[in-house]
Amino acid sequence: MPNNDLQDIYGIQESNTLKDYIRLIRANWVPVVLITLAGFIVAILYAVNATDIYKSTVAIRIVKPQGGNVLTSPLLPEFVDWGNDRFIANEMEIMQSFTARQRVAAALIDSFYRDPDKGRYFVLLDQEPDKEKSESNIKTINQLANSLANVSIDQKRGLDIVELSALSPSAYEAALIANVYAQIYKTLNLEQNRNQLTIVTNFLDEQRKEKYDELNSSEETLREFQERGGLIALDERASSLINVLSQFEAQKSATQVDLMASDKVLENLRKELKAQNPRMADYLTSLTSQKYITAIQEEIAKLEVNKQVAMSRKDGLNENSPVIQEYDRKINELRKQLDKELEVLKAGIFASSPEEVKVLTQKIIAEEVKNQSLETSIKELDKIVQGYEARFMNLPKNAIELARLKRNSEALEKLYLMIEQRYQEALINEQSQPGNVLVIDNARVSSKPSKPNRTLIILIGLLLGGGLAVGYVFVRNYFDDTVKTPDDIENRKINVLAWVPYFDHYLGGRDDLEFVVEKRPDSIPSEAFRALRTRIQFSRVNTESLKTILITSSAPQEGKTTIAVNLAGSFAHSKKKVLLIDCDLRKPAVHKLFGRERIPGLIDYLTGNAKLDEVLIQSEVANLSYITSGTIPPNPAEMLDSQEMRAFLKKMRDDYDLIILDSPPIIAVTDSEILTSMVDGTLLVVSASNTEIEMMERSVELIRRENTQFLGTVLNNFSYKAGYGSYYKYYYYYSRPEAKT
Repeated sequence: MPNNDLQDIYGIQESNTLKDYIRLIRANWVPVVLITLAGFIVAILYAVNATDIYKSTVAIRIVKPQGGNVLTSPLLPEFVDWGNDRFIANEMEIMQSFTARQRVAAALIDSFYRDPDKGRYFVLLDQEPDKEKSESNIKTINQLANSLANVSIDQKRGLDIVELSALSPSAYEAALIANVYAQIYKTLNLEQNRNQLTIVTNFLDEQRKEKYDELNSSEETLREFQERGGLIALDERASSLINVLSQFEAQKSATQVDLMASDKVLENLRKELKAQNPRMADYLTSLTSQKYITAIQEEIAKLEVNKQVAMSRKDGLNENSPVIQEYDRKINELRKQLDKELEVLKAGIFASSPEEVKVLTQKIIAEEVKNQSLETSIKELDKIVQGYEARFMNLPKNAIELARLKRNSEALEKLYLMIEQRYQEALINEQSQPGNVLVIDNARVSSKPSKPNRTLIILIGLLLGGGLAVGYVFVRNYFDDTVKTPDDIENRKINVLAWVPYFDHYLGGRDDLEFVVEKRPDSIPSEAFRALRTRIQFSRVNTESLKTILITSSAPQEGKTTIAVNLAGSFAHSKKKVLLIDCDLRKPAVHKLFGRERIPGLIDYLTGNAKLDEVLIQSEVANLSYITSGTIPPNPAEMLDSQEMRAFLKKMRDDYDLIILDSPPIIAVTDSEILTSMVDGTLLVVSASNTEIEMMERSVELIRRENTQFLGTVLNNFSYKAGYGSYYKYYYYYSRPEAKT
């Protein structure tokens, strides 16, 4: 049971100071040193064998796109940086996306195959101990893309600069990964910025190829008709009508092409907007379809068509003619009015929209207006074409077929030229559209590794080892429920007569020196036994009433026999006539300490198989006699509880000043409980860091229950350095030569 639990049960409050913890660590210096040293050695081995890792960094500046009007500008200037940081954070997410990493992986693999030096690649290869570097073990695109997730992308605080860093055991490979990553992201960003223009360009390219094929087919049909002997020419009136009609038909077809391109752009924009705000796209369509906006667009379309009709007449009107200028003035006024209405509309939407939604919303509104204007223009042009179509049908019958073929050919030719012009304009716009990414500092091949920091690793290993060692000591101490110091005994209201140090090193490893008070009378353990002797003598006012003392313990291997022998020797040195009796009939040990045979002994005397003078042995120490256990009986408890045993002790009281009985552990067997009722006092041996507190308390309870005199405890094998309080000072005091007696 942990000490904390015992404190709760018995109401014991213990508090340790910093010095106490330091002494605890000092007492466990061996595991502390070993664990710390182990951590230090592991850190050294790791640092020595760790692979050098090189780092290369490329600096990228990401500029936020700026709007062209006040509606897209921030309302408060101080929030510009916040919006910019959010924009850069979004761009960083794009850089870290799996799609971007796949494109980088594909580019890196292509670079690997084109590089003759395959030995400077590590990240690109599937590294296994049994594989050598070759093209066969290069990673797949997806595997490499997953590995590129380790590329770090960080924004410099307060700046619109992002640093992209790659790591590799090869300095060249690290620089290659960083530079390729930056270039791929730059290309990806440019593609995103040109996305809408690319859609239009690709569509116009398809249309111009299609119309070119139609034009060739139409011209071939006209040529074949003329070769068959039909009319080869039309009069001036018919030619003029065909020219004007084909012009408007081409204009109508070109507008329809523009409308289809606008539909594709609008569809793509709406898809992007729905991903961010599903309800906004439909809402914008309803706003731009309001009647007053539609009416203005229809009026503009009518004026533009009428302008074209006026310029197509024979009277030779041009851009500088008053009639044409009047058309332009009215058209410009209506466009200003439309822009004003749209600005009010945008302001209401942008007031509560996020930055990303604002940009998309602005593009969608502009495209919606353009789309509706194109639809209106088509309707007006269709009316014009229908008017000319009626005049066309009034041509002479013999000229209708030729006129139809020439009309179709000229309309396709003009349409093709219009689409070709629009395609070239779209292509120029697409190529001139800049990105908002600028690589300002390319990654360089590093001349020295960035990690590992071997000195830091070793230092951390040393600190970590020390921390683990201290933690181990504290954890072991927390869960250790054994008696460690005299305080652990006294805090439980149990008397401590003395503490005997762990004295193996005083004995030099020799078992024959275990009788330390005789072999080393000037040693610290001998002084401890003299202290124990003195405290036992002063435990009674009338010392004559304390003639028999029982020595027991809670469990085996706690040193009760050593305590009994040395205590008997200490009393003998004080001119007391002492008898030591080995009453441990199960595992006797007194005879071993004196180097004698166990038989005959106590049991042999009690059973009448030996006389007293045969079992009573005078030791080498004056005034000290002892009796071994003798033959081991099958019923030790009954033998000790016999009348013969009681009579024997009564007889010995008259012959000796003090009788000390070495008995078995009181918890293990009942022998000691029986003997406690026959003696004047009982002494309990407690072994430091061995005897459990609960076992000690149970032993004291058993001794006191027999209504005998409990003298107290002896803390055996106590390390002064492990103690709390001032015990270490006692150790120091006893170690001085002048303290020896």
